[in-house]
Amino acid sequence: MAWPDPVERVAVFLRAAGAEARLEEFESATPSAQAAADAIGCALEQIVKSLVFVCGTEPVLALLPGDRRADPAKIALVAEASDARVARPAEVIEVTGFVPGGVSPVPPPPDTLVLIEQTIISSPVVWIGGGSDRHMAMLSPHELVRLSGGSLVDIAQESA
Repeated sequence: MAWPDPVERVAVFLRAAGAEARLEEFESATPSAQAAADAIGCALEQIVKSLVFVCGTEPVLALLPGDRRADPAKIALVAEASDARVARPAEVIEVTGFVPGGVSPVPPPPDTLVLIEQTIISSPVVWIGGGSDRHMAMLSPHELVRLSGGSLVDIAQESA
């Protein structure tokens, strides 16, 4: 069975990097963190949301646990920009090559700052987008840091 092109790009990257990861296809779409957690049968915080922000004029890929919300002010601060906004769908595709709902943090977008919410590291395994809304990859948070080239930082909103 052949993977769709965006999923194959993720699979090729994982193989070439010698990643300890497992890429899976699900019967139904997993366009949200909750839908992914339900399909996998894991905790919401084990799902990694891959969000693209525009900080000033530069794109930033922010990776957060499924149970946390990104804090644009914190992202702008880390990116040394005056502000940060969520990228529009066309911008997400331009930066990552993936459509929203299927964004994978690997391969990392060229010339793009990758920020990883530091609480991700507390899960033994996490699931990342695999290139479509029906594909996800399981790996350790440490492997995610290595493969994405990201920095562990505080970019989540404070819990209520």
